[in-house]
Amino acid sequence: MHRDGIATSHPPRHEGALRRYEKLFIGGEWVAPIDGGFIDSIDPATGKPWAVVAYGGPQDIDRAVQAARAAFEGPWGRMPGWERAALLLRLADVYQKHASELAVLESRDSGRALRDARVDVGSHHQWYRWYASLADKLSGRTIPMDDSVHVYTTRLPVGVVGAIVPWNVPLMAATWKLAPALAAGCTVVLKPAEQTPVTALELARLIEEAGFPPGVVNVVPGYGHEAGAALVAHEGVDKIAFTGEGNTAKDILRTGAESLKRFTFELGGKAPHIIFADADLEQALNAATGSAWTLCGQSCALGSRVLVERPVYDQVVEAFAQRASRVRVGMPLDEATHMGPQAHQAQLDKTLSYIDIGVSEGAQLVTGGKRLDEPALADGYFVAPTVFAGVNNQMRIAREEIFGPVAALIPFDGEDEAIAIANDTRYGLTAGLWSRDVGRCHRVAARIDAGMVWVNTYRYIRWSTPYGGMKASGWGRENGLEALDSFLETRTTIVSTTGKFPDAYAQ
Repeated sequence: MHRDGIATSHPPRHEGALRRYEKLFIGGEWVAPIDGGFIDSIDPATGKPWAVVAYGGPQDIDRAVQAARAAFEGPWGRMPGWERAALLLRLADVYQKHASELAVLESRDSGRALRDARVDVGSHHQWYRWYASLADKLSGRTIPMDDSVHVYTTRLPVGVVGAIVPWNVPLMAATWKLAPALAAGCTVVLKPAEQTPVTALELARLIEEAGFPPGVVNVVPGYGHEAGAALVAHEGVDKIAFTGEGNTAKDILRTGAESLKRFTFELGGKAPHIIFADADLEQALNAATGSAWTLCGQSCALGSRVLVERPVYDQVVEAFAQRASRVRVGMPLDEATHMGPQAHQAQLDKTLSYIDIGVSEGAQLVTGGKRLDEPALADGYFVAPTVFAGVNNQMRIAREEIFGPVAALIPFDGEDEAIAIANDTRYGLTAGLWSRDVGRCHRVAARIDAGMVWVNTYRYIRWSTPYGGMKASGWGRENGLEALDSFLETRTTIVSTTGKFPDAYAQ
């Protein structure tokens, strides 16, 4: 038995109507799994199955990679950039048309509040539009040398990409990989997380509706240790684009090293969210509490370490407690719900274990810290918004990624200590800071080890803003031109203008 579902060779039978996804999308066709099977997708709000999904094994991955290779060496590889752009724009239109439906399905599959999913999923079409605008502009450059040669570069797609996406924001993560990969001229085998496979298969339907050639995008749900490992090991895959946990990235590196693949990794974070005493506290609290509990804390950009300058520390602790009491935790599809459940049982168990660790370490549990057990929520994976005060940066709740709605409030004195605490972590994905002192804002932002620093705002992410981490938070960048670069190779061509080459042995 898998932790979140029951794997079988035939579709499970259930009482009541479940959504059924009994085929994989490979080579432009909907096909039954060869060496996979079927799995229940669990609704984290109820703990019960809500969909039946086909999953693939190594043989299914192999035929998906072969389909992607055939498309890359065939019609897609020969397609000019402006035609790829037209298809991406068509996909953007289709995606935008179906965004409301996709948001509901993502909310059902992952447990995120529908009001949050609508905002997120409703913007995804912009990624496809922006990368479409670049698909016919992948020009190289001319390199001046001398009159005897003409030197120029061209940009070429890497080839077949294995895209492995997580369970917390499955559609966003898929979009961030698909849009630049397709604009660059690559083909893709997409493997969604086994806990949240439904929206990836819905995305495949949109790819089909948009009219992409067969094999350009293939979708194969599956377990990481089976389908994921097969995708990483496959010699027909040129690049792995992975979002997930650091230890899994290490396994991917070891497996993929045999074929010298290229890799981009978007991994974990333990972001510092710094509030100076001269900040606009109302706005800072809006951002800090919103970040602490959005997605039920299941975000790698979560501002889970809230660093507060000592003169306003008690005030911020009190405000966090007050605002936690205003968070409406409930069924994700309820329009009034602010925060849904954890996405699966294992994550619920992990979060609760870290709350116990925080208490045992001597942190002050200000509010929350428990699973919600009222009758309407008792079967789901719900946790109360949780606040710890009196935290120091050596505690495990301040050093390790929890991925739950747990905020750790850490006091500091002055800029230097704030920066020292902020950088005292193995992670370096995102950070935020609040101050009315413009000079301080620039000084502190310049000294923080993070791939993205937000100043007097938080979690502002767009298609054109590069996103990614330093240190253990990842390799490479998603979004922006930098993401497109990671799906491209550079070829240098040198042409003699004279056609002459000296005889080295003439004398």
